[in-house]
Amino acid sequence: MPDGLGAPLAAPLFQRLALIGVGLIGSSIARVARRKRLVGSIVAADSSEEVRKRVEELGLADSMARSTAAAVENADLVILCVPVGAMGEVAQEIGPHLRPGAIVTDVGSVKGAVIAAVAKHLPSGVHFVPGHPVAGTEQSGPEAGFATLFRKRWCILTPPEGTDSKAVARLAEFWTAAGANVEIMSPAHHDLVLAITSHVPHLIAYNIVGTAADLETVTQSEVIKFSAGGFRDFTRIAASDPTMWRDVFLNNKEAVLETLGRFTEDLSALQRMIRNGDGQGLFDLFTRTRAIRRGIIAEGQETAAPDFGRRTSEDEAQ
Repeated sequence: MPDGLGAPLAAPLFQRLALIGVGLIGSSIARVARRKRLVGSIVAADSSEEVRKRVEELGLADSMARSTAAAVENADLVILCVPVGAMGEVAQEIGPHLRPGAIVTDVGSVKGAVIAAVAKHLPSGVHFVPGHPVAGTEQSGPEAGFATLFRKRWCILTPPEGTDSKAVARLAEFWTAAGANVEIMSPAHHDLVLAITSHVPHLIAYNIVGTAADLETVTQSEVIKFSAGGFRDFTRIAASDPTMWRDVFLNNKEAVLETLGRFTEDLSALQRMIRNGDGQGLFDLFTRTRAIRRGIIAEGQETAAPDFGRRTSEDEAQ
């Protein structure tokens, strides 16, 4: 069945792709790069022996490197798919082994802190183009990836001032060929946008699920048994990789705290509406927020069809 990715390229965009970290995002990149023939070969590296073994079993890479340094040798594209907090250490390891002209990018959902941690370890002649594919699921590990993960999703590139424009264009072409839409913005603006669209919603989800678990008058079995749609969706978000999200909050704390402060003010206003019986205020708020949902669907970033947690066999096949 057609997957919407189109035919493979006649010639690869890069000769050698080095993937550092092969979880959900890294393994999805490997799959789409293979399916679309975006690269000539893929070499992977991961700190986990279990992951390395699974990558070999799944055939996601042409080879598994013995180290991150070995992985990037002769690579013309290097993608860092490790938690945000590990970016600097990995950059320090690979810096001396990068070939001149190579493009280094990442997939982290924080950009300011990543640029500060990574750029200082990269030699001159290497192009650093930070990136963030805004796509994912609550699943993790190399078996969780799929080639269509990025299809019709956005990949945000945040090149620092002075970045080679040809390198940015080449990386944009790679993500476009992988099925994504590409947007370019400043690192600071990216971090503020993602704080409201992703980071704070995750924080709220973690908190409400934790509150339910700690509520003494409702048993945990009742929380699980009678979960309605809203709480169920919160638990899906709260099931995301704890290491990744710990690093996100620690490395984007200014934008997260600013957005959380605004959210707290709005929550207080909502409390007043309920306390004062302000039905019109509640109706107006819910009407406005409903329009946001419809806008997301109209942009193709979500479907209006309810799945209630049940994916079709066609979805699973992708």
